[in-house]
Amino acid sequence: MTDGQGDPRHLDTLDRDLARYSNLEVATAYVARPMVGPGIALVFVLLAGIAAMLFFGHSSNAMIVVIATCLGAYMALNIGANDVANNMGPAVGANALTMGGAIAIAVIFESAGALIAGGDVVSTIAKGIIAPESMGTASVFIWAMMAALLSAALWVNLATWIGAPVSTTHSVVGGVMGAGIAAAGFAAVNWPTMGAIAASWVISPILGGAVAAGFLWLIKSRIIYREDKIAAARVWVPVLVGIMAGAFTSYLALKGLKHLIDINLPSALLIGAVMGVAVWLVMIPLIRRQSHGLENRNKSLKVLFGIPLVISAALLSFAHGANDVANAVGPLAAIVQASQSGSFTDAVSLPFWVMVIGAFGISFGLFLFGPKLIRMVGGQITKLNPMRAYCVALSAAITVIIASWLGLPVSSTHIAVGGVFGVGFFREWDTERRIRKARLDMPDKTTFAPEERRRRKLVRRSHFMTIIAAWIITVPAAATLSGVIFVLINTVVG
Repeated sequence: MTDGQGDPRHLDTLDRDLARYSNLEVATAYVARPMVGPGIALVFVLLAGIAAMLFFGHSSNAMIVVIATCLGAYMALNIGANDVANNMGPAVGANALTMGGAIAIAVIFESAGALIAGGDVVSTIAKGIIAPESMGTASVFIWAMMAALLSAALWVNLATWIGAPVSTTHSVVGGVMGAGIAAAGFAAVNWPTMGAIAASWVISPILGGAVAAGFLWLIKSRIIYREDKIAAARVWVPVLVGIMAGAFTSYLALKGLKHLIDINLPSALLIGAVMGVAVWLVMIPLIRRQSHGLENRNKSLKVLFGIPLVISAALLSFAHGANDVANAVGPLAAIVQASQSGSFTDAVSLPFWVMVIGAFGISFGLFLFGPKLIRMVGGQITKLNPMRAYCVALSAAITVIIASWLGLPVSSTHIAVGGVFGVGFFREWDTERRIRKARLDMPDKTTFAPEERRRRKLVRRSHFMTIIAAWIITVPAAATLSGVIFVLINTVVG
């Protein structure tokens, strides 16, 4: 009989035990992995609250400021998880950027936009949705803003979980409206403003989709369907990049830098036109050099649109950080001002530390939870390549300029996703048109049966319906949730 340590059966048992232990480690890591993101997010929210306590712990109503700061940090995380995907999704879906590269660029430019050009003043309650004097007291106002902030964050969190890109600004607006109604009745709401916001649900995606489809038609007709694609690209790509430069210059002047320099629409358009012409002239020799030796096929064209697409995504992120973050953390600034000074009817200053929380929260939210929505916008609605994604990015800038000129309220989220829809539906229409033309040219050629053609639709109808439904119910859902939260807070505190 051999010693137990040398018994082969003992070694087999040891191997099996080690295998079980290894499997347990793998299983534990698998189970724990979904909790890493929420865990880091919770730490960030708590750190934001601790920082607020250190700065305001000696002042009156310090606990209110701490709680509001935690809610603001939670809201910022959700903006990063949902809203930023609209800017980065097309570039990732077109393989112009990796997921890591997209997150890095978005983190840098969203933060820069928020901190450099973020709003220094926001209107008292989310763009005048309700009359502040109807709140009666500072305490009622503070609870209403608390309810608005929490309800908007919860709604965006839910939308991210189900995979629907929604407007965070609309979520805040709905939250403010619901809390205002619960606090002061329906008469407190500025219904003309709410009507304009409701109109943007329709205007934004249709306008964004039409502009994106128009540019895709231009690219297809002037470059892709030409006999010598490379020669056509040498003419038209500099023109398109020049249009992009002009559009984004005007866009940033109107939206991204409006808090640093006051520029009206005609001046912004003039500055954009000068920049567009300058970039067009610079791009002519660059595109000629870049296209040298490329094969005459569609795949070669993707190379020429890659860098402009990455630049457009970065500029969109900067403008989003400057424009939308202030709206989202505005209720936090309003709570801080009302709790510290007792004033809640004046314009609300947006402190730098609030913008820092917004910027860092967006960065963490994007890094931890953003990839899900980036994949949705970039590849699950319709298939994107650099040319199609470029059209989506360009439509975002041009649609905002058109809307500013017409005085129409628009949502950057709805514009970007509407641009993706517009590109997809245009491709469906163009495919059908070419099939009909081929059938006329070659009547005996085999064509797809109606069922097969339905299966070959280029826009996923399930995602389309989910996103449209989420858009429609964002304001009423956030409003209902906010009203319920306000009543609960008022009952507990009162």
